[in-house]
Amino acid sequence: MAKDKKIAIKDAEITNNCPECFNQELKITFYQKHTYNAFYHKTTDEVTHEIKCKKCYSIIYPVNWTPDIERVFEYYNKLVTPDKTSVRFTTLFFIILILAICGVTAGVYFYLEGVK
Repeated sequence: MAKDKKIAIKDAEITNNCPECFNQELKITFYQKHTYNAFYHKTTDEVTHEIKCKKCYSIIYPVNWTPDIERVFEYYNKLVTPDKTSVRFTTLFFIILILAICGVTAGVYFYLEGVK
């Protein structure tokens, strides 16, 4: 079964007011989705974000954003450079691949030797 993880690629502290408690300590974090499986590790191009208050620990959703928070978000969104999308195969994948190739070649060899 594949497991999905969100890996933080950019953190920034912003000094906008929290809409809940009006504190000026907010943290914006950008995450990139990674999928882990027994056969491969895949880096996707899906990037998500989260703005959280450091005092009341509430997540500020886009519905509650002020125009200042929107401007800061757009600025930091332009700065985010996600990792390239890629697929890395694990050792288990290569072992199974080599065993399959060996099995096919042995089958072909025995088939050809049995025909003569």
